[in-house]
Amino acid sequence: MTDNRVSKLFEKRLTKLAIVAAMLTLPQPLYAWGMEGHEAIAALAWKYMTPTTRKKVNAILAMDHDRLTEPDFMSRATWADKWRSAGHGETEPWHFVDIEIDNPNLVTACAAASNRSNPMKNGGAQPCVVSQLDRFERELSSKQTSDQDRILALKYVLHFVGDLHQPLHAADHDDRGGNCVKVSINNARSLNLHSYWDTYVVKEIDPDPQHLADSLKKEISPEDKKSWVLGDSKQWAMESFQLGKRYAYSFNPPAGCDATRPPIPLSAGYDSAARKVAASQLKKAGVRLAYILNHRLRSIPLSYFLQAQKQDAAANNNG
Repeated sequence: MTDNRVSKLFEKRLTKLAIVAAMLTLPQPLYAWGMEGHEAIAALAWKYMTPTTRKKVNAILAMDHDRLTEPDFMSRATWADKWRSAGHGETEPWHFVDIEIDNPNLVTACAAASNRSNPMKNGGAQPCVVSQLDRFERELSSKQTSDQDRILALKYVLHFVGDLHQPLHAADHDDRGGNCVKVSINNARSLNLHSYWDTYVVKEIDPDPQHLADSLKKEISPEDKKSWVLGDSKQWAMESFQLGKRYAYSFNPPAGCDATRPPIPLSAGYDSAARKVAASQLKKAGVRLAYILNHRLRSIPLSYFLQAQKQDAAANNNG
């Protein structure tokens, strides 16, 4: 092999390595709780849903022929992330509301999310997770909503309740909800702060969503359930923000995004506190999701959903 060919091969390899390195330093998409957390929230909510609500939800999902996820209730709780990743980046701002820890303002944060989206595709002037959850709740409960739009509304409600309870989907330090903050665990594994709260801490508690939901259910008292359903999406967002500010950012990382900063080691005490906060938020999300579904679907009779399901099945069989 000539020196010239060796040189060109070497240059190509260096280029590939540079591309990979650049990709690793880029902020990753925001996925609140990861699949495990969202599925655990759905599994927990199922336990608090009335038998009639379960039947209504099953009838709605039976009409959903989308194949991005499995068709069951738990899997559909992850659908919104899969949809965004499948080429629908305009929905990204729907998943969070970045309330700045130094100057918290929910309205400003929701408007900032709007500026990152296409107003013609986002269903409203302020498409943050708070406004979008409210929007899809209304569509879920309206008798004027078409069957297909109700399917969509249900899947977004399943997901956005979970997103709203991830502290770093509400708190921000000009760093994309911790997405730009590199941290290390036990001076070994490195990841960004957002990913730590999305997936790492949940898997530390229990990597099995159903088992995690079963365990969390045992820790919820009737008093907890009664108090947690009070309030609305705005109050729940501010609750998540306060937890993000107090716990997620407790080690005071510098503001902003700087790919050259080395990972910041997380203490054992930080990890312990994060597990407690995450478990509490998963519990609240499950209870509140069940409450929303019970409340929003209450006014529409079960017979309506069963008839719609029957008509959908007939249409698909004829097709």
